[in-house]
Amino acid sequence: MQPLEGLDAAFLSFETPTTPLHVGAVVILDPPEGARSLFSPSSRFTQIRRVIAQRVHLVEPFRQRALRVPFGLHRPVWVDDPDFAVDDHVSRASLPAPGGPAELDAFVATAMSRQLDPDRPLWEMYVVEGLAGDRTALVAKVHHAILDGVSGAAMLAAFLDLSPRERLVERPFEPWAPAPLPGNTEMLRYAAMSLAQQPAHALNTVQAGVEAIADVGQHNRELASRGESSPPAFFSAPRTSLNGTVSNRKRFSSLSIPLEDAKLIRRTFGCTVNDVILAGVAGGLQRVLGERGETVERSLVAMVPVSTRPEGEADEGAIGNQISAMLVSLATDEDDPVQRLGAIAASTRVAKEQEQLHRGRLVGNLAQIAAPGLVSRLARAVSGTRIFDWVSPPFNVMVSGVKGPDVSLFCAGSRVAALYPVGPLTEGVGLNVTIVSYLDQLHFGLLACRRLLPELDQLAVSIDDALGELAGCALDARGAVG
Repeated sequence: MQPLEGLDAAFLSFETPTTPLHVGAVVILDPPEGARSLFSPSSRFTQIRRVIAQRVHLVEPFRQRALRVPFGLHRPVWVDDPDFAVDDHVSRASLPAPGGPAELDAFVATAMSRQLDPDRPLWEMYVVEGLAGDRTALVAKVHHAILDGVSGAAMLAAFLDLSPRERLVERPFEPWAPAPLPGNTEMLRYAAMSLAQQPAHALNTVQAGVEAIADVGQHNRELASRGESSPPAFFSAPRTSLNGTVSNRKRFSSLSIPLEDAKLIRRTFGCTVNDVILAGVAGGLQRVLGERGETVERSLVAMVPVSTRPEGEADEGAIGNQISAMLVSLATDEDDPVQRLGAIAASTRVAKEQEQLHRGRLVGNLAQIAAPGLVSRLARAVSGTRIFDWVSPPFNVMVSGVKGPDVSLFCAGSRVAALYPVGPLTEGVGLNVTIVSYLDQLHFGLLACRRLLPELDQLAVSIDDALGELAGCALDARGAVG
């Protein structure tokens, strides 16, 4: 048995029927080339399933269950699943004609709306056929308890290759022969032994919390002395029609922009690519709210996850969550796109400074000692009372970016043409925007509550327009300088 770490267990506990906490990826595959082009489209499922089956052992939690302690007294543990079968997790699907982006986005929305089976390893993959141009899609869905954005990219790489020719993967020397699942008595014994050490953990948590709060307070005083604003606080975000009780009906929309456009804006205005992405999301949200006739006097606030994983660790196959978070003002009260970008860059800079002080210490330690049963009941109570229909949300939108590969990837002989990420929703926040770079493109995956944001496709167009406007401003600025 291997206990789940604090944040990993928290993602299981905070899950509700309307806010399943899994993440995903939509991998678009070109038709095979060369000798593999002789394969019929109907044989692609067999080829892709074979690759998954041969490599599933490379991702240990894919053959393990998160076994819960009775009554939620302590964190769950990873145990090998004696009933594991690849065919319980890999399915075949087909899009209706014409098999375009709209049909694929609708399929992804439906797949991401459903919770994973808690009595099986927490992942699913769909081989989706019927895409236009004889393409295929591999839609992967993995619980957040297993991975974060950085380790998720490494996990996906286990099933991909750097050339059309599949690499040789060493099979396990020992045959897969898991022991029977531990019974309730053994799980309760584990919980009792672990809880005996809880007072020491609680003391460390209090100490870490006091230190983190003191560090943040000192940082805010330093910002004030420099005439700079402090980062937004949780629950300081304005109430908007985008925030409220999240339903179990989701919408998904995909968007791609040239990476060079973002780099041009970055070079011209002295910011980061992440700042550019946030400015595009801010501009898109500003337009959507304006079309709704909604005036928001204060700036929207984005929650931006930050990896705390040591550089290079994910390349070694690390799993689990090593993340912190920062809150950034989206400067949606600023109409000029360049001024908005500058304000976002300034907010991001001070938020990074503050995040470096605590690095998720308080949240991570609280998750380590919290009783999962209590956390789960709290999460369901928040969802059931619809509290975010009348109180301010913790933030307005979640925006997450992951650096992806700059070389071509292949799956079962097919080139990966595009890679769209899918992030989770949380109660009170009806939109998640996740971005990954691949080759020369930035691929956006937008997931939203259908009740709160039915016009998600229009938001994707508005984000594209906002980024195009910034690129135009960058070209104008360079022309004026030249």
